Amino acid sequence: MIARNDKTKPVRCAVYTRKSHEEGLEQEFNSLDAQREACEAYIASQKHEGWKALATHYDDGGFTGGNMERPGLKALLADIEAGGVDVVMVYKVDRLSRSLMDFSKLVALFEAHDVAFVSVTQRFDTTSSMGRLTLNILLSFAQFERELCGERIRDKIASAKRKGKYVGGRPLLGYDVDRERMRLLVNKTEAKLVRHVFDRFCRLGSCMLVARELNDQGHRMKAWVTKKGKPMGGGMWKKTDVHHLLTNRRYLGEVMYKGESYPGEHEAIVDRKVWDRAAAILFENRAVRANQTRSKTSAVLKGLIRCECCGAAMAPTYTSRHGKRYHYYVCHAAAKKGYDTCEVRSVPGGQIEQAVFTYLREIFADPAMVARTFRATRTQAAGQRRSLNRQKKALEKRLRDLRKGIGRLVRAAGDKDDGPLADELRKLNDEYTDVEAQVQQVEAQLDQQEGVPAERDVAGALRTVEPLWAELFPAEKERIVRLLVETVSVRPDGLTIRLRPTGLVTLAAEVSPQESEEPQPLETTA
Repeated sequence: MIARNDKTKPVRCAVYTRKSHEEGLEQEFNSLDAQREACEAYIASQKHEGWKALATHYDDGGFTGGNMERPGLKALLADIEAGGVDVVMVYKVDRLSRSLMDFSKLVALFEAHDVAFVSVTQRFDTTSSMGRLTLNILLSFAQFERELCGERIRDKIASAKRKGKYVGGRPLLGYDVDRERMRLLVNKTEAKLVRHVFDRFCRLGSCMLVARELNDQGHRMKAWVTKKGKPMGGGMWKKTDVHHLLTNRRYLGEVMYKGESYPGEHEAIVDRKVWDRAAAILFENRAVRANQTRSKTSAVLKGLIRCECCGAAMAPTYTSRHGKRYHYYVCHAAAKKGYDTCEVRSVPGGQIEQAVFTYLREIFADPAMVARTFRATRTQAAGQRRSLNRQKKALEKRLRDLRKGIGRLVRAAGDKDDGPLADELRKLNDEYTDVEAQVQQVEAQLDQQEGVPAERDVAGALRTVEPLWAELFPAEKERIVRLLVETVSVRPDGLTIRLRPTGLVTLAAEVSPQESEEPQPLETTA
């Protein structure tokens, strides 16, 4: 019983109610109403002591008692600190909190503001030491019950995931949720987009380029509506979104739990070979970036840059001054014979790499430069094709000669499987295998130069690269440089950049979407 020091002053009672789940709150008379009614009945029984229920409702429907992030509780604490509450009433102790630590803080706050705490069903208050002891004991059991319930839920989720079942979470692009059976069902329109993302990444090798392309085509992220009717998702793609999609094993028909993969009940969207290819590219990109991060010296042009004066390759190196590191490319001949023997000697790495980057970016942005470069590389490619055809004819002639030589040795050796003739036969067979492999390699290079797109198509595709250049990872910039640049020749008065004959065409093919890949509208699903 709460004693009153002033018989003329009413005891202001704040009723606090809470329910962990939202189920049933939509009913006209729900659990929160029942808790408040019981508290108000108790207050009415103490009317002779001046107890009076405050009109404000401090309700938290759908909030856990495991923490204090509850709007109703925060409003109650604010009124207590403002001096507007004398007694806090609850139907049961664990309605206020299921955490012993949080409850201790609340009790300390109540005592600091001379506020009593009363539980209707457990019939005690905190004005006595016995009441506080009983309260702590009851609260300990409430916290034990909450933790035990949490363990059971976690065990249930773990068991369900090991069986491949869907246990909830954010909606996933490519699937709709059958709420009755708790199953993932393939959304054909979204599944087509998921496969498109995997295919484009396997061609481009860059999450950021794929994200930019998806946004340009009008594709958006998965959109859905929450149970409360709030629209979610449907935003622009970011490179992290593409990465999350590419690494989600649900698209293989699997369910992950604590690093282990289990066969899922839902249907796979992505073929295993496509998944493995994308995973290999992601691993390679990660390895390249990690190596660049660990590397003391950046060497984008390593293996490409040469000294025009000496005709020798230039190797990356660095020097440190006043705690700052500077990297250079040094002529091999000058390093061996002395720097006075070479006019170039060494060049600043950052400066010459930036010159190459600037040149490539100008090519992407300027249609006239693309046209000149395209025509020059096409002429160069024609010369290379002629050279490859001559090489192929020479190799095929060598194959004919080897076949004749092998035939003569076979007839001469007869049934003998050892001796000088047999050794010579083995050598000719080995050479035949090597020459045959060279022919296949030359034919593959010729095949790569077939089906060259029009100059206009190349220019249009490359213009999409220019605005992205500044945002590309260093590894992606280096990949594009090595794709386009064959050699960088350094002179005392400048440099010459020689492009690969098929580099522009290859890059244009990578960034150009396939003709059959039309953007598809996404359906908003609940």
